[in-house]
Amino acid sequence: MLDPRDLYEANFEVSDLLRARGEGSQVGPVMIISLKGIADAGHISDAVNQHLLDIGEPERVVTFDHDRLVDYHAKRPLLTFDAARWVDYQGPAIALDLLRDVEGTQYLLLHGSEPDRYWDAFVQAVVSLVAEFNVSLVLGVAGIPMGVPHTRPQGAIMHATREGLIDEDKAWSGSMQVPATVANVINFVLGLSERDAVGIAVHVPHYLAQSQYTPAAIAGLTRVEALSGLDLSVEELAGAAQEAIDEVDRQASKSQEISDMIRGLENQYDAFMAAHPEESLLAHVTRIPTADELGEEFEKFLSRMEKPDTDN
Repeated sequence: MLDPRDLYEANFEVSDLLRARGEGSQVGPVMIISLKGIADAGHISDAVNQHLLDIGEPERVVTFDHDRLVDYHAKRPLLTFDAARWVDYQGPAIALDLLRDVEGTQYLLLHGSEPDRYWDAFVQAVVSLVAEFNVSLVLGVAGIPMGVPHTRPQGAIMHATREGLIDEDKAWSGSMQVPATVANVINFVLGLSERDAVGIAVHVPHYLAQSQYTPAAIAGLTRVEALSGLDLSVEELAGAAQEAIDEVDRQASKSQEISDMIRGLENQYDAFMAAHPEESLLAHVTRIPTADELGEEFEKFLSRMEKPDTDN
């Protein structure tokens, strides 16, 4: 297998300092994992990473070799064309940065594109960095599409590497097999190493999964704050979240089909919560829309959003 150390370059000034602190402390920094993958419902990673990097005074710790890890055929980078020339290129990147919260507490953020290749080596690289820097808790944040309305509280499925890290009375009931994400594989391997890690999969209304949905990012970061004790200035996202909700409401008011769908989801949610006020709605959902059904809903919703507003 590829040597995991060959997948990244370290900023030795910062990494050596982190390593020294880790060796001299029983409680190391928290690491947040927010990688943009195929299942990034609501574009949560974009909102989370942008917010944390804006407020966190980032210092680069590790830069991963994205040219080796990313499949450019599957994930085409974006080029911006203006008039007669190319003016901007948004290439992929995968990095580990050292940030600070509002109180000055340092933490780590692994962000960028989810790798397409060399998953085993990448996972081992991240796990070795967790050990090297004596990371105390790893928190993964992602969004998943669910048949829930945007007008009700934002839920999440949470999982942990040991008992006591989360409230397991409200955990998902039963078992299932799902396509893996590299963040969840990291969580699994950390569990085998008896290291603390928690995954947070925020429920994103399935009809908004391909839209930028800031309320879902707030739901994820609020749970990160509760688990880590970090102050991540989540309130600064409130304005963008309200704008997103207002836009959804505006679009729904113009479409009877969308309004009826949302009302049906609200009735399902309210009926369950009335009968089981102490339980998680999603712990008992027996049917999740298929990928084809979700895709059809997305296309219908987005096609309506792209139509010009004829009311003005």
